[in-house]
Amino acid sequence: QVQLVESGGGLVQPGGSLRLSCAASGIIFSIYTMGWYRQAPGKERDLVATITSHSTTTYDDSVKGRFTISRDNAKNTVYLQMNSLKPEDTAVYFCNAGWVGDHYWGQGTQVTVSS
Repeated sequence: QVQLVESGGGLVQPGGSLRLSCAASGIIFSIYTMGWYRQAPGKERDLVATITSHSTTTYDDSVKGRFTISRDNAKNTVYLQMNSLKPEDTAVYFCNAGWVGDHYWGQGTQVTVSS
């Protein structure tokens, strides 16, 4: 059974930082491309960042220079370090694991940026 469990969300002031984690089980983690997506109320789920099995990363323009995605294959975990947070970063953040035709999602973790 595949499980992706996100953690690390919460309430933070503008300009603050959070680190999200996603622990995976039930998959050969090292071969999967891992990604973080986010969904704000009333909006579609959008891609934030991805990291391939070779640790090649991509970012949405809105988070470049502020967010960093990384992975630890020994711990089957992917991270999203979020710095200089803005109110528009408020959303539910979802972890995704993808390989060929397989895609799995976590349950999401809420990030709220507000003073």
